[in-house]
Amino acid sequence: MKTFFTSFILAVCFYAGIAQAADCGKVSIAEMRWGSAAIAASFDKFILEKGYGCSVTIVDGDTLPTFASMDSSGTPDIASEFWVKAVKPQLDTAISAGRLVKGAEILADGAVEGWYIPKFIADANPDILSVQDALKHPELFPDTYHPSLAAIYNCPEAWACEISTSNLFKALGADKLGFALIDSPTPADFDNSIARAFKNKVGWLGYYWSPTSVLGKYDMKQLGFGVPHDQAEWDACTSVPHCANPRLNAYPVSQAFTLITSAFADRAGPVMNYLKARSWDNETISQVLAWQDENGEDNENAALYFLENYEELWSRWVPADVAEKVKASL
Repeated sequence: MKTFFTSFILAVCFYAGIAQAADCGKVSIAEMRWGSAAIAASFDKFILEKGYGCSVTIVDGDTLPTFASMDSSGTPDIASEFWVKAVKPQLDTAISAGRLVKGAEILADGAVEGWYIPKFIADANPDILSVQDALKHPELFPDTYHPSLAAIYNCPEAWACEISTSNLFKALGADKLGFALIDSPTPADFDNSIARAFKNKVGWLGYYWSPTSVLGKYDMKQLGFGVPHDQAEWDACTSVPHCANPRLNAYPVSQAFTLITSAFADRAGPVMNYLKARSWDNETISQVLAWQDENGEDNENAALYFLENYEELWSRWVPADVAEKVKASL
């Protein structure tokens, strides 16, 4: 009788596991084109397959077409990292209509933009607490090619940050303080200017953002502008090319959530708990991106690196039994 009872319990657990996997079934996840989102899609795939028994397909994604497809046709099932600002009114409508569901705010710190200096410069000059403080020390931020000038480094042409940085440079009157605005011909030139500053142990001042591999490699300090973000001013001038009279402004923090179709949410079962819990910080993301860049690895291997080295973080997103399944598969 005891043997029969034990066998019965084991059978129930076995078939319950099959039922859970069947409930999850086939899942499609959009892999966006930027690093943090692409790695998130890959670790989502691994966790859903190994931990929850799903069958996952990764599909190409980008903000506007992915949203349009999820909203109109219900595919793909999941966008792991979706920046909501680009389609906020349409997304609010889709959520109200019951077509889409928001999961976790996957970027715990948001996407952070601003002006940075190397931490070794900040440590050596504790009076530099803001952008305005930095502008009092042009001697600390020499232009590599014109040492008599101080430099503020800008984004490549046609990037949105090139416009905002140019307008803030103008609003600060930085040219009157001995600074030149240095436009970057290419993204590689932009990144190399930071690498060169760290190699030569000289100052660097300019725009950058997080999470990125660059801020994972190089210890930088963000400086404030001493004012809050003014969205109306941002829309009317800060983000407008060649604005005539820009005022000082702070950068916004952009939010990124996991986006899920209602059809999948309705059948996802325990997977939805995971998709509503999972969130990682910019420091961790930047470290993983830096490892990926330094080792020339693809998104799948970067996701495995994250799972192998940051268990304390991701294991909090899932029940203990799921975490054990994932760890056993690494």
